[in-house]
Amino acid sequence: MYEKPILYFICTGNSCRSQMAEGFGKKYGGEDFQIYSAGIEAHGVNPRAVTAMKEIGIDISEQTSDLIDPEILNHSFYAVTLCGDAEERCPYTPPHVRRLHWPLPDPAKASGTEEEITVVFRQVRDQIDHLVYELIQKARKEWKEGMGNAAVENGIS
Repeated sequence: MYEKPILYFICTGNSCRSQMAEGFGKKYGGEDFQIYSAGIEAHGVNPRAVTAMKEIGIDISEQTSDLIDPEILNHSFYAVTLCGDAEERCPYTPPHVRRLHWPLPDPAKASGTEEEITVVFRQVRDQIDHLVYELIQKARKEWKEGMGNAAVENGIS
């Protein structure tokens, strides 16, 4: 059904944090994983998130803001929530789906001058960069060591 193991990044509105995580996921692991993002709600991709990512050479402008797809979620190797709301409201996942939670601040709620808001977006972006890079390394190792067998049995080859 799925050609590669899935990494699924989830936040409330699928507008900032999960979108950035999807962009980094594709950069670091797109050849080994299927990378998706989604939200409890779909708020559209935040233009400031697009700008923050473009600053470092990653274009997320064509990504879409989507609701959680139970099919993708249930076939994920990892499902990562990036905010408390998503962690609490994320649907049940089967035992073979590894769940992680990264309690990151919502840059869309930043206030102040345009420059101050931009700084918050960059800080969150850089945190996500590090976290996704580490996750990709960990997931590659786990998959290669055979921990992905349960996922293979569930439709990923």
